[in-house]
Amino acid sequence: MRLFRVLAGAALLAATAAPVLAHHSFAAEFDVNKPVTIKGTVVKMEWANPHTWIHIDVASPDGKVDQWAVEGGAPNALLRRGWTKNSVPLGVQIIVEGFQAKDGTFRANGRDITFPDGKRLFIGSEGTGAPEEKPGRGRGGN
Repeated sequence: MRLFRVLAGAALLAATAAPVLAHHSFAAEFDVNKPVTIKGTVVKMEWANPHTWIHIDVASPDGKVDQWAVEGGAPNALLRRGWTKNSVPLGVQIIVEGFQAKDGTFRANGRDITFPDGKRLFIGSEGTGAPEEKPGRGRGGN
């Protein structure tokens, strides 16, 4: 019986350690001193743990299109804020305010999304060392 408890405890410990290893702090990948404002068209929305990702095509002044990947909060956190899987439809133009990856790639940790009608949604990750949500930011969406 004692051996069973030890094995069960070890299995539980191993199962809970995997998500912790996959999760990272804001400061591990993103730079609070590199704020970015990205305007582009949504081409993909990923609802996967531990973070959501919005992929947007961003046209530069010379016509070149770069695809940015914008990290957001965990799916469950966004759902608790009132988000649905239809909150950011494909093809919509959005403006994302956030912080660029430390390595300078086209990746960012998103804070706010602004839609063409002026509606704003908070997409940020709280509790990971990211700058905190400010009162009055829009939540949820259709």
